[in-house]
Amino acid sequence: MTDLTTRAGRIAALKAAAKARVLILDGSWGVMFQKKKLSEADYRAKRFADYNGQMKGNNDVLCLTRPDLVAELHDAYFSAGADISETNTFSGTTIAQADYRLSEQDVWDINLEGAKIGRSVADRWNARTPDRPKFIAGSIGPLNVMLSMSSDVNDPGARKVTFDQVYDAYRQQVSALYEGGVDLFLIETITDTLNCKAAIKAILDLRDEGHEELPIWISGTITDRSGRTLSGQTAEAFWNSVKHCKPFAVGFNCALGADLMRPHIAEMARIADTLVAAYPNAGLPNAMGEYDEDPHQTGHALHQWASDGLVNILGGCCGTTPDHICHVAEAVAGVTPRAIPERPKAMRLAGLEPFELA
Repeated sequence: MTDLTTRAGRIAALKAAAKARVLILDGSWGVMFQKKKLSEADYRAKRFADYNGQMKGNNDVLCLTRPDLVAELHDAYFSAGADISETNTFSGTTIAQADYRLSEQDVWDINLEGAKIGRSVADRWNARTPDRPKFIAGSIGPLNVMLSMSSDVNDPGARKVTFDQVYDAYRQQVSALYEGGVDLFLIETITDTLNCKAAIKAILDLRDEGHEELPIWISGTITDRSGRTLSGQTAEAFWNSVKHCKPFAVGFNCALGADLMRPHIAEMARIADTLVAAYPNAGLPNAMGEYDEDPHQTGHALHQWASDGLVNILGGCCGTTPDHICHVAEAVAGVTPRAIPERPKAMRLAGLEPFELA
């Protein structure tokens, strides 16, 4: 049996599990924290008692102020059948946390403690059920600024940040997540591929400096029925832009429900010579911004994806709960994961559209 007490052992177990079955990711974190009806005091605790402003809504800071709730949610998703749970660090960069005026040390601690909390919960599960190992993915979310698009409609070259600034923010985040003990990195909800490239470089540079190589999972976001990311790329162009890092998995999450996301996942399944992962929303939000798709509907839709050989990893994004994840896990149990295709060699490039030269 693989030694799950070492990072190398867990990575080997993760890769073995991906060959054996469709893996299950957890679901939404934001919706679950909203259900807790947390107060401003929950977000502040002693550390931010004198903070001048509103901290409520900054869910990442709960890693420091309510770690018990973060651990509880990891446990709930593992209990529901998730193989992989994300750290509560979706907005854990100095750029994103600048909205709350948090210091670099605060942001470092959010990521470090977020990883440690997840690691502790997963280790407890692995001690009890080593035949069904649990893994922790370091969540690296999008930024509120973009490198690919202008911040001023009157100045196409205007940017609020430079590539180096974005890289530095991600480098701090991935370093803290690594130190905290994550098993893989998940760059998710990508709206801007150039931002994603900065995160990829931060991870690769960490490895090149002698740190253990962790799997990279890349998850873009198709924003609407156009079939493009916010920065304008098609699914194939997006893949051509990120495949150089040889990711462990690639796919899409957020923005769409399963019905609207399916054609884009099918396209990625056709072209990607690695694992394909998807975690859609629980349908589209209603007029009140809430999600109405029930767990059975989500489970049924994702069962069809798996049965049709489109995916290797499934989970849920906005609006999904442990009950949704339980239905997905039960629905795809025993389904053979997607076979990774072999594509003929060619020069494949991308701008907004893919370009191939055989």
